[in-house]
Amino acid sequence: MPGADRDVHEWYDEDPDDHDDDTEPMWFPGQHLPEDARRMGLTHHTVEGALLDFGGRLDASKPWHRVTAWAMLVVFGMPVLFAVLRLRYLF
Repeated sequence: MPGADRDVHEWYDEDPDDHDDDTEPMWFPGQHLPEDARRMGLTHHTVEGALLDFGGRLDASKPWHRVTAWAMLVVFGMPVLFAVLRLRYLF
């Protein structure tokens, strides 16, 4: 059998799920926040931090994630557009 003479421990040295450094696993909420947002005190418990965390989890290779990103862009962009239009018609 090829490789039978190798130590069994060599096969398991690089375990991707090894969490000896006291960090939370990647699938926990708040793991996709940018470092700048964390320094400002945003977490996944705040509204802005939750939106950043949600947006950070989107994967551009998945079609539904792209649709979700465009929908979010429209939802958050429309109030800005309406405010600009209102200012334009007031002056």
